[in-house]
Amino acid sequence: AHQRHLDEAPELGELPSIFGLLLRLAQVRHYDRFFAAFEGTDVRPGEMTLLWLLDLNPGIRQGVAARTLLIKPAHMTKVVQRLIDAGLISRLVPEGDRRSVTLNLTDAGRAHLARHRETFLGVSSAESIGLAQDEYDTLLALLRKLAF
Repeated sequence: AHQRHLDEAPELGELPSIFGLLLRLAQVRHYDRFFAAFEGTDVRPGEMTLLWLLDLNPGIRQGVAARTLLIKPAHMTKVVQRLIDAGLISRLVPEGDRRSVTLNLTDAGRAHLARHRETFLGVSSAESIGLAQDEYDTLLALLRKLAF
């Protein structure tokens, strides 16, 4: 048997045909690009996505937002509190339904979203992830089919 050099790429066998592994590796690489693009800021991908959802759906219930973005309730509570503390969103408990919590962007939240919108979109462009536009369009279509 051939002894591998420490820096040599390891044998992967069937691993590159495992969907979950490929999706996870792609996600980690994407997050690395995201954080490089937003270096020096406190912008986080999940928070930007939530802010975007709130911009499109003012007054959305916190539980609906969490289910839509597949955020676990305990984590959602922490994210919402962080965004409230940052002054980017507001939370309202309606009079008639104390269990229902609605979320809205503040003016500062809308400004934050507008300020970072192009960079946020650019991180996921076909060019930035190394795909031709038609490849990118196909990938998005397939991911939408799996996600929704």
